[in-house]
Amino acid sequence: MKPILLLVLFACLALASPQSHTFTATGDHFLLDGKPFQIRSGEMHFSRVPRPYWRDRLRKMKAMGLNTVATYMFWNVLEPEPGQFAFTGNNDAAAFMRAAKAEGMYVLLRPGPYACAEWEWGGYPYWLANIPDLKVRSRDPRFLEACGRYLKEVAAQLTPYQVSKGGPILMAQVENEYGSYGSDKEYLGFIRDTLKGAGFNVPLYTVDGPSDSMLSGGTLPDVFAGVNLGGDPEDGFKQLAKYKQNQPQFCGEFYPGWFDQWGQGHSQVPLPDGLKDFEWMMSRGVSFNLYMVHGGWTPGFMNGANVDGGDYHPQTNSYYDDTCIDDAGRPTAKFSAYRDLIKKYLPAGEVLPAIPEAQSVITIPAVRFTECASLMQNLPKPVLSERPMTFEQLHSPYGFVLYHAAVQPSAGQLELKNLQDRAMVLDSGKEMDRRLHQSTTDLTLSNPSVDILVENLGRVNYGKEILTERKGISGGVTWQGSEVRGPNKWANYRLPMDNLKGLRFSGDMRPGPAFYRANFDLAQTGDTFLDMRNWNKGVVWVNGHNLGRYWKIGAQQATYVPGCWLKKGRNEVVVFELYDVANRSVTGVQNPIWEDHKS
Repeated sequence: MKPILLLVLFACLALASPQSHTFTATGDHFLLDGKPFQIRSGEMHFSRVPRPYWRDRLRKMKAMGLNTVATYMFWNVLEPEPGQFAFTGNNDAAAFMRAAKAEGMYVLLRPGPYACAEWEWGGYPYWLANIPDLKVRSRDPRFLEACGRYLKEVAAQLTPYQVSKGGPILMAQVENEYGSYGSDKEYLGFIRDTLKGAGFNVPLYTVDGPSDSMLSGGTLPDVFAGVNLGGDPEDGFKQLAKYKQNQPQFCGEFYPGWFDQWGQGHSQVPLPDGLKDFEWMMSRGVSFNLYMVHGGWTPGFMNGANVDGGDYHPQTNSYYDDTCIDDAGRPTAKFSAYRDLIKKYLPAGEVLPAIPEAQSVITIPAVRFTECASLMQNLPKPVLSERPMTFEQLHSPYGFVLYHAAVQPSAGQLELKNLQDRAMVLDSGKEMDRRLHQSTTDLTLSNPSVDILVENLGRVNYGKEILTERKGISGGVTWQGSEVRGPNKWANYRLPMDNLKGLRFSGDMRPGPAFYRANFDLAQTGDTFLDMRNWNKGVVWVNGHNLGRYWKIGAQQATYVPGCWLKKGRNEVVVFELYDVANRSVTGVQNPIWEDHKS
């Protein structure tokens, strides 16, 4: 081969091969290619942001002064059924890495297998609950086998995007806040070893809260550790120093905002308190991750729940709206305040990019619903059983299940043992709600059957309660003190609501539970918020996209609609409403609506 051809070949290979980098977490500083590097990170979960908006949000994060994005991965959407992986569409993690790289952002990867993140079951896939007596977050061999399969697939997708190979991934996290849950070093070691064995050669790290029990339970001797801070950072790092010395200081989660739960007020974190603690870190060159910079919108039925003092609290679809970038991707007052502080401590010569223009936000005039599809007239074929089946047993993890059984008509007490989570007894209108510790109701049945509609409001994502999460009626049903059971006694109707195409609509507008449909036309598209205050409780879809729940108890009263899911011309909106409402209409407004109502 002639010398000139060799030169051309080598030049082409150099252009085709991304430049590799070194990143280490030893001594007092992180070192990127041997030079001190402050991680200025903000959290954004790609599964919570429509894919067409990823780069817009990343540009705004960079304009705020951040150089890194942290992101969780959610096992349940990536492996929805055993061995069936779905790294596609909005869950295409590799595409998100490429987007971060294109926008000049590094990545802190948080692959789990446990995430928390106010996400359904902390990210665990429902099918784990069908393995008899399996315990998640433990050394149960069956759990470790499933974890290993998942993490190896994550590695196959993402190890090519490590900084060591020219990609954006600086570090990968081992599990997540394990010290808040347990202290099993062998389990943590398994996750560490699996990540390493699968090809992760960037630094691994753990993060935990700043207490002795959390840091002692969640750290590993050979893994770099960060600390999550909801208060005085100086005290938090002193706590961490008891367990880790001779390493850079890193705040794994710092909270400029907080999440919301149904039936509670809208969470708002005062700006002055956060800025004071944030400046403490910036003035000392401490590396950090702002959780969240942009919360986005939890899609469909993927919200989680907490148990606090025995009380169950499902979370809203709007996630960390009161932070630096709101649901619609607009910079807030917090964005400006944090940006100004970051600018104050930038290295010499570094200049922040201009803030990108906000995307268009539109209004939509009142849309009135003229078509209805009654739930009871659109039921699928039932699964018959001796006792009520759980959502997991029915392989219908999310949405609703309708339970039907023949019973003696009379007055009496109905008990749903271990109800998960909220039930309506159709015809009678009686309700039972896990949030209110209700599992019994007195009623009069005039028909020789009972129909019980149960909604999965979200599996618990934090604490020991994750071990017992089973959705539906998991302990049987008694009527007048006797259990309702027998061969093929129960008809279980799966209602995952993941495909509405088979619904039969008509102009007969019946009270809920029912689906209502309307069309509206747009001359231009843009983000909007559907004002749902005319409705009571249910789910809303636009052009086939499940936007999530609405509920009059608040605080969330408007549902975010990404403009990329709308189109010029004809659009469709469908609402599944549980009750009868007087005004079946929605409007599109430009801002979220937060109102509190009694539970």
